Amino acid sequence: MAPGKLLAAAAAITIAAGVPQASADTWRYAFEESLEEVQGVFAQKFKEEVEARTDHEIQLFPFGTLGESADIMEQAQAGILQFVDQSPGFTGSLIPEAQVFFVPYLLPTDQAQLARFYKDSVAVNEMFPELYAEQGLELLVMFPEGEVAMTTKEPVTSCADLDEVKFRVMTNPLLVESYAAFGATPTPLPWGEVYGALQTGIIQGQENPTFFLYSTGIYEVTDHITYAGHNTFTTALMANKDFYDGLSAEDQAAIQEAAAIAYDFIVEYQKGLAEAELQKILDAKPEMTVTVLTDDQRACFKEAAGSVEAKFIEMTGESGKAILEQMKADLEAAAN
Repeated sequence: MAPGKLLAAAAAITIAAGVPQASADTWRYAFEESLEEVQGVFAQKFKEEVEARTDHEIQLFPFGTLGESADIMEQAQAGILQFVDQSPGFTGSLIPEAQVFFVPYLLPTDQAQLARFYKDSVAVNEMFPELYAEQGLELLVMFPEGEVAMTTKEPVTSCADLDEVKFRVMTNPLLVESYAAFGATPTPLPWGEVYGALQTGIIQGQENPTFFLYSTGIYEVTDHITYAGHNTFTTALMANKDFYDGLSAEDQAAIQEAAAIAYDFIVEYQKGLAEAELQKILDAKPEMTVTVLTDDQRACFKEAAGSVEAKFIEMTGESGKAILEQMKADLEAAAN
C-alpha cells in the first residue's frame, strides 16, 4: 500500500474509533446543522422516506456530534459515514468548481426560481456529479437554504462600511476573494468559534441565512442585519460513492426517490421561514436594525462581483468557465 493510502487508512481507523457503532443494516448520515434547522428537517424527511422504502435504518448525526464540517466530509470519503450534507462553501477546497455558488449575484433571491433551478439545472444534476465522483462522493441533490444576510457591529449601507471589518468566512478561497472585493478583511474561522469571536470582538461580521441567525443565537452578539441580495446558501446531500455503487438497484432507486421527496418537502417548508425567524429575532432584540439595500446601495457590491467572477474562472479554468456558463443558462431557464 502506498504511504499516502496508509496514512488515509490510519486516519479512517482513528476517526472510526470515535463514531458510535451501528448494525450492518444501519446507514449513518451527518449534517452541518441541528435537527431543528433546515438541514436537520431535510435529513429527518430523507430518513423517513428511505426507511419506508428499504429494510435499512438511518442514524442521524447533527452538527457537532462527529466534529466540524471538514471532519464529517473526511468521514464520508473514508466510508465511515454513508451520507453527508455539506455546503459547496466547504467542498470548494476539494472541488474548486463548487465555489461557483459564491460568485456574488449569480443566484437570485427569488425562492421559486431557485427551487426550479436546483431541480432542473444541467450544471447541478449532470456536470457536478462527475466532479463529486472524482472525490469518492455520489451527489444526490442540492437544495437552497435561503438568502444570506450579513450581520455586523456597525450599519452597512455600502462597501465603504466594510472597510477594515474583520468578517468571518468559511474556508473557501472564492468567498475570501468576495469579501476582500467588498472591502472587508475576510477571516476564515470554523463555525464553532464564531459566536465567541463576535462576542470578544476578534471579528465584527459574518453571513448566514436568517433562520440560522436566530437558531444559533448569533443575533445576540451582533447589532445590524443587512440584506444585500448577494448570495443564497446552498447545501448538497452526498453519499460515499463506493457504498452507493455497491447497493442494489432497488436501494439506489429508493435513495434517489427519498432525496427527491425530501427536496420538495424542504422547499415547501422554507416558504415564509426567513420572515418568521427574522420576527423572532426582532421580538427577542428590538434594538436590532434590519436593512435591505436599495439598488443604488448594492451598486458597489455588484461592481465587485465582476472581479470575483473573473477570479473564479482564473482558479478553475475551462471546467469552471463551462459550469458558470451552464449555470447562467439554467438560471435563465428557471426564470421563465
